[in-house]
Amino acid sequence: MAFIIGLVGLAGHIALLLWGTRMVQTGIQRAFGPSLRTFLGRALSNRFKAFVAGLGVTAILQSSTATGLMASGFAAGGLVGLMPALSVMLGANVGTTLIVQVLSFNVAALYPALILAGFIMFKRNGNPQIHDLGRVAIGLGFMLLALHQLLEMMTQYEGSAALSYVLKGISTTPVLSVLLAAALTWAAHSSVAIVLLIMSLAAKGLIDPYQAFALVLGANLGTAINPVIEGHSDGDLASKRLPLGNFLTRLIGVAAALAALGPLTELMGLLDGDASRSVANFHTAFNLVLAILFLPFLQPYADLLVRMLPQRVDDADPSKPRYLDAGAKETPVVALGAAAREALRLTDVLREMIVGAKTAISSTDRRALADLRKKDNILDSLNTAIKTYLTSIDPDEFGEADRSRMDEILLFSMNLEQAGDVLDQNLLPHLAKRVRRGLTFSKAGQEELCGLFDRLVTNLDTAAALFMSQDERLARKLAGEKVIFRRAEREKTAAHFERLRKGGLDTMETSSLHLDIIRDLKSINSHLIAATAYPVLEKQGELLQSRLSSDEMAVSARQ
Repeated sequence: MAFIIGLVGLAGHIALLLWGTRMVQTGIQRAFGPSLRTFLGRALSNRFKAFVAGLGVTAILQSSTATGLMASGFAAGGLVGLMPALSVMLGANVGTTLIVQVLSFNVAALYPALILAGFIMFKRNGNPQIHDLGRVAIGLGFMLLALHQLLEMMTQYEGSAALSYVLKGISTTPVLSVLLAAALTWAAHSSVAIVLLIMSLAAKGLIDPYQAFALVLGANLGTAINPVIEGHSDGDLASKRLPLGNFLTRLIGVAAALAALGPLTELMGLLDGDASRSVANFHTAFNLVLAILFLPFLQPYADLLVRMLPQRVDDADPSKPRYLDAGAKETPVVALGAAAREALRLTDVLREMIVGAKTAISSTDRRALADLRKKDNILDSLNTAIKTYLTSIDPDEFGEADRSRMDEILLFSMNLEQAGDVLDQNLLPHLAKRVRRGLTFSKAGQEELCGLFDRLVTNLDTAAALFMSQDERLARKLAGEKVIFRRAEREKTAAHFERLRKGGLDTMETSSLHLDIIRDLKSINSHLIAATAYPVLEKQGELLQSRLSSDEMAVSARQ
């Protein structure tokens, strides 16, 4: 019975650790949104910055397993290249050794403060970013709590006779020690807890330094297993490149260290006579040396992984690019045509989102709203693929006209992706709030909103045609839609207030939602115009730099 209770407790603590990891990941993504991708693109521009980033993230998240799962998700989504992602993992492996040092103190006592601060921030519904960062703080608190409980649970058994018998049985075979520690680390989802347990066993003389170091090697190997098993399992081998690459680096390092474990044990004994400190030092030295050895060879290593694990092209998966032919990059004109063709797919996805949102004005189908929000991931994925494809072409191959067309494609793709973000982060949550609270728009209000949705779809079709034709007359027509849309917003807002004053069917609860949706539609329309009409008009010298009158501009200049 005690065994079953202990097993359930272990599973519960692991579940809490994984849930905390998920809260941190989703909280960061919700708080920073598209800017997170920009940050990653800049911060992970080379292997050394990526190494430092991985080290820092792991120090914050308190788990190299969490960093591994996150980095795997970013790499699988194309947000980070494989080479810097591998460097992130090398940094994470070193970062987790620093946590061993910190957790020798009572850092876990901080989890109540983190959860309390996170709860207070989470209740701040008025500021979405603070709300989401509160989710991050709660997740970090849960992770610390789970690690603390895991360590306490394992410490309860460190003096048991059964444990001593097992340790003596495997002491003569280092490979068994490696396998045992790897299995425990995989089950616990935390190399930190296992290494701290090994330090306790070594300090109490239950194991000698030679066996302790073998167990540390096993812990380092076991922590690399989790991302391989729990990473993206969409059937695409390419999604396994990062976790498998990290696992193979650990496996090579463990095999080399195990072969030289005798001399290494003597060397570590000379550096520090304290058994517990020797374990921590060996843990840090192993990961640091591994990083130094692999960092110079990450690019050929990444290329090897790409050849070993080719990407599966699934025509049924709308988030996968269909027209970005790598061979076409040798001919820029052909490559630009392929990228433009891929960019048009964004208009199809955005149209589906807009039409679906129009239906949600009167529908109560929550699942349909959730499915619409998933389509924003398609926009993100295609936009990233287009940017990666175009920016990977040698700029010396481009002429002036080619560079201009590339900028137009990137601007079009970016603005459509941002229009999708407005839908995903603003408009659809407003519609979900209506469904959640059981609110209904008046018939007149529904007609007003549906009319604006229809106009938005028409403008999207115009933007797609203009993107391909670059016709000046069509650009003028689409730019004029901004004035029409702004006037429509003003008129609809005034009409809405008038119905409220007359005691119409609209309520104060639906009033704010109605106006929020109109503002969101206007914002989406602005992105469509900025994506196509403005670049064409600016090229022709027909785009004004300011909407201010000439007298107002003169006054502004004097000030």
